[in-house]
Amino acid sequence: MTPYSLPIRTQTTSSGIIMNYTRHVVWCLPVFMAMAAFARSQRVARFGNVLLRNETLFIRPSVQRPVILKQQLTGLGVHLRLLSTRSEAAASPDPESDYHTIIKDTEKGTGSSDKHEFQAETRMLLDIVAKSLYSEKEVFVRELISNASDALEKLRYLRLTGEVCEESDARPLEIHIATDKQKRMLTIQDTGVGMTKEDLVSNLGTIARSGSKAFLEQLKTSGASEDSSSIIGQFGVGFYSSFMVADSVEVFTKSSQVEDSPGFRWSSDGTGTYEIQEAEGVQPGTKIVLHLKQENREFSDEDTVSGIIKKYSNFVGSPIFLNGKQANTIQPLWLMDAKDVTPEMHDEFYRFIGTSYDRPRFTLHYKTDAPLSLRALLYFPEGKPGLFELSRDTETGVSLYSRKVLIKNKTDNILPKWLRFVKGVVDSEDIPLNLSRELLQNSALIRRK
Repeated sequence: MTPYSLPIRTQTTSSGIIMNYTRHVVWCLPVFMAMAAFARSQRVARFGNVLLRNETLFIRPSVQRPVILKQQLTGLGVHLRLLSTRSEAAASPDPESDYHTIIKDTEKGTGSSDKHEFQAETRMLLDIVAKSLYSEKEVFVRELISNASDALEKLRYLRLTGEVCEESDARPLEIHIATDKQKRMLTIQDTGVGMTKEDLVSNLGTIARSGSKAFLEQLKTSGASEDSSSIIGQFGVGFYSSFMVADSVEVFTKSSQVEDSPGFRWSSDGTGTYEIQEAEGVQPGTKIVLHLKQENREFSDEDTVSGIIKKYSNFVGSPIFLNGKQANTIQPLWLMDAKDVTPEMHDEFYRFIGTSYDRPRFTLHYKTDAPLSLRALLYFPEGKPGLFELSRDTETGVSLYSRKVLIKNKTDNILPKWLRFVKGVVDSEDIPLNLSRELLQNSALIRRK
């Protein structure tokens, strides 16, 4: 007797009918299953051919597979995935709807150019400022954004006093950045106060002369010192950090204070001289174009620049657009009144600065104006520190800012070591900084504080 056969036997049903089972009844089952599978495959094949005739997918197999069922099922699966993807794409919002940029390649120098020398006495000073002052090359993005922010703050103040032309009075205060990997270019443009030819010579032609510092002194003289808290620049050397990463730098600018002011093009390769000429197609404000060195081409990558913005300049007072998309979306909560900050805002900010996914257990919102102007926002994590965590030599979680710009991440000596688990931000516009704005100078006032 084979394993797939049954002996002949009889069985009497309740109605008395005698039924005979054949010896090979089990062999019929695979046949019936094969017939059913074939019928299903034919229906699938016909459905797949209908999709192909409708030209929803231009696929023709180059090699005929021996198993038709596998071929049709594969084609059908691709069809269904494509149809699902198309339906999801139709339901999702158009990403171009949020695109916004003012950067256009319309500037062009006209006429002859005037060649000038930097007013610093030696070329060595320019080399020190541009190539040896900063410990990290990426800080040039912070410096240029800070300069653009200062230009916007100056225009904001001049609008209040009615000292700007009509063309510039309606423009939004924004900073725009564009990257071009193929050309190794980085462009930063603002809609700020702009510069005249005399401003170019005095501000960009003289090393360590800060137009922002001169503006601050003007505000103090006029009694408007409360408007000076948003001005970042102090030393007049940040612009020259561009030459750390660029072979040459172009500046296109047009003053917002002079009616029908011509545009100008400033250019230099950082070797001690620069050129100025009139330019057409220049928008009010300032546009800086960096032609990057081969070894610094990573700064023409959008993701790299986006990370630098979030690290240093995420809290500047004006919106920053990177390749048409706003890059800074988090508010500096430490400058707001504690009663205006909701728990949801605290949770979002805590996760941003602490790269954490939990929620803060306690929050300390602190401010004082004497002996230093100081703003602080500290968070105590929800989880308890480990038994041996306090004895480890780990970094602190508090970052130091000055006028909403990052000075140093994970700054020591702000809190005692046993509070290393605390995360937060300390911001002061009065703290003494070194020339590169990367380190806090030693100060007896700070130690007492």
